[in-house]
Amino acid sequence: MGKYKPAIILTLTLAVFLVSSKLPGKSWVVSTIAGSGIRGYKDATGTDAQFAHPHGVAVDSSGNLYVTDSDNHRIRKITSGGKVTTIAGSGIPGFANGTGIEAQFDTPTDVAVDSSGNLYVADRDNNCIRKITSRGVVTTFAGSTYGYKDATGTAAQFDSPLGVAVDSSGNVYVADYFNHRIRKITSRGVVSTLAGSTEGYTNATGEEAKFDHPGGVAVDSSGNLYVADWFNHRIRKITPAGVVTTIAGSSYGYKEGTGTAAQFSRPSGVAVDSFGNLYVTDSSNHRIRIITPDRKVITIAGDGTEAQFYFPKGVAVVGTGANLLIYVGDFWNNRIRKIELK
Repeated sequence: MGKYKPAIILTLTLAVFLVSSKLPGKSWVVSTIAGSGIRGYKDATGTDAQFAHPHGVAVDSSGNLYVTDSDNHRIRKITSGGKVTTIAGSGIPGFANGTGIEAQFDTPTDVAVDSSGNLYVADRDNNCIRKITSRGVVTTFAGSTYGYKDATGTAAQFDSPLGVAVDSSGNVYVADYFNHRIRKITSRGVVSTLAGSTEGYTNATGEEAKFDHPGGVAVDSSGNLYVADWFNHRIRKITPAGVVTTIAGSSYGYKEGTGTAAQFSRPSGVAVDSFGNLYVTDSSNHRIRIITPDRKVITIAGDGTEAQFYFPKGVAVVGTGANLLIYVGDFWNNRIRKIELK
């Protein structure tokens, strides 16, 4: 997360921001920072660049954005000036550790960045979590063939890992999609199950809890994890002790409201800011939603507003108040979008 100086008015207007989802005199503005809308592959600047179904997004402390370009099987970087380059991946689906374009991925879906600039990638169809150093060296952090096994490094098994997040201690969290579990990987590669068991919906602790194809994950500064529970149409919270509760959402649909009175349709990505606001890509509703700390759900962009998205997937957030920036992987539009207050 980038380091931004809060606006002088932030203390007085934060309560207004949480309730109305904007600051006085400000409106949410959506723009395209990269991608032409044409499905393809091209390293260039801004809308001259091309992506093929961009999914996950993450931002580092210097404001660089990283994207899992899923159907190009590459990891791309976008500078603050909009210049798009390829960090790793040959473009050919496969599995290979190496440096830069010597490496291979197979449908990468999400990316997270740690405080040292290392990237962690959910390499979905390889059933692995890959690590990319700041020099572009790709290794396998955990996982091997598909299955379910808690172990260390490549002895562990996942089944289509979809979402990934990293905390300040270097622990990596994974939404293990077809295993319906949330997994934790320590900085030494030890994989364990934090929560989840068989497919379903249950709020409980650890393996007594149930998810239905969990997608995006995010972690806050206190170690709480937030999960976009795809087919349960809910946003769930997991404490460091593994206690699972529902933050917002109920049945399939679209509805603003508080907590379980709200409705989502296949929420895909989730991000959290330093004040505890959650940002959700409500994929099948083609909207970007905010959940405030008091669990109010508000739509800030998408259908019903002037801006439009087409199955948004990943989301990342930096800054606070008037300096807030939200980045979205706009999957079917083959674009990376930015939402800001202006």
